[in-house]
Amino acid sequence: MKANTTRRLWLRLFLPFAAGYFLSYLYRTANAIIGPVLARELSLGDNALGLLTSTYFLAFGAAQLPLGMLLDRFGPRRVEAALLLLAAAGAATFSQAESLGGLALGRGLIGLGVAACLMASFKAFTQWFPPEELASLTGWIMAAGGLGALAAAKPLELALDFASWREISLGLAAATLLVAALLWGLAPDKTESNRGGGFAEQLLGVKTVFSSPHFWRYAPMGFCFTGGFMAVQGLWAARWMSVLEDLDRAAVASRLTVMSGAMLGGFLFMGFFATRLVRRGFKLERIYQGAMLLALAAFAIICAFPKLAGNLLWPLLAAGFSLSNISYSLVAQAFPPTLSGRANTALNLLVFAGAFGLQWGIGIFVDALQGAGWTGEAAFRTAFGLLLGGQLLALAWLLRPHRV
Repeated sequence: MKANTTRRLWLRLFLPFAAGYFLSYLYRTANAIIGPVLARELSLGDNALGLLTSTYFLAFGAAQLPLGMLLDRFGPRRVEAALLLLAAAGAATFSQAESLGGLALGRGLIGLGVAACLMASFKAFTQWFPPEELASLTGWIMAAGGLGALAAAKPLELALDFASWREISLGLAAATLLVAALLWGLAPDKTESNRGGGFAEQLLGVKTVFSSPHFWRYAPMGFCFTGGFMAVQGLWAARWMSVLEDLDRAAVASRLTVMSGAMLGGFLFMGFFATRLVRRGFKLERIYQGAMLLALAAFAIICAFPKLAGNLLWPLLAAGFSLSNISYSLVAQAFPPTLSGRANTALNLLVFAGAFGLQWGIGIFVDALQGAGWTGEAAFRTAFGLLLGGQLLALAWLLRPHRV
């Protein structure tokens, strides 16, 4: 591919999709900072706050299977641009809401609206770039998400000193409309002779994915670890740091910023080194397994000793999480190219089902224990301990001997 052509693609294709994924991750993690403000202003308990934040994951996950079909049928530019209009409407709804129901509706529309941001990027890259460049592009698009997580930490905390959460939400709605317009107006389309077959054929492909033992080898880690970390990062990490480590809002925001920086470092590692390591004989599966072992070791120490080296262990956990995205490649490589998109959206479905269920479930569990007389510290330690137990079982399932 000529240098001038590559540069034009970066400007017209990569940058608009990267902007979309930046917003997706910012929306995903913003409630870790905004959540406590909402709780005080609207008198929301942990149960309500968990439900509110997790509606993003519910809507996002529910969209995954039909999303794969839409991307094959109509292309990534049209699908993502159209869905971002829903995200903008959701942010505007969120900004005007006066009750939990209105906030949840806005949050759900946001989740549905940004559901295509990553998968549409993958589809577009596959259409326009040669296979040997896809690993680097995956790393770079994930880095854009890492920047979104960074923006949702300390910068968002600082913004709350100058603007209300309602004004910030309206600003995000406007930014989302701008990105939708950029995608619609700048991103190129590529006509494909194979539009993915009819609806029945598409559903048969989904059934093939869900019938695969290879898929179910990685699915529990997607649900418990990747989804579990998203649930924690998006809300409960901030509450844990506040309740068990006695950090104030500014200190929590600083810690979350460092975590997001560690995630960004992991994404950049994928972009720069994953392909090179594989070419030098390192198995991608071993890189993934090693990262998961390291991340779970960090989480186990956090659960057992909350005040021990949190400034190191939380970022270490975040860096390990960033490499969990390798699982998408590991799952997809077992299927033909015509099924790879549905394989990834199937895994994404379980990831976001885990994020929704675990985020809301932690809130229900903590509220129930506190209602029974437990302290907040004991309730959160028990909830995190159960999450860790599920993740360790999922890791044992992943590492068990299996047939090739």
